[in-house]
Amino acid sequence: MVKKRTKIEIIRDVLEVLKKNKQLKITHIIYKSNLTNNSVKPILENLLENQLIQKISEKEKTFFAITKKGEEFLDEFNKIKVFSDAYGI
Repeated sequence: MVKKRTKIEIIRDVLEVLKKNKQLKITHIIYKSNLTNNSVKPILENLLENQLIQKISEKEKTFFAITKKGEEFLDEFNKIKVFSDAYGI
């Protein structure tokens, strides 16, 4: 049985995808993060509110990109993940 991702793991996945791809449209975030349209919108809103990502509008298209604060959050999260995995938490 496949373990469901927690909310924080989904946030990490979205931030990782944006870090690797610089800026993406919502459709590409959905595909690359393995999410649905309904599940990605609240995540993106939360990340925008906390300034971990930014919305970029260009020629009637909307893109999302990770911010410096988002990269810092992702780095700290990955450190905690390594630490918790080392102790089997």
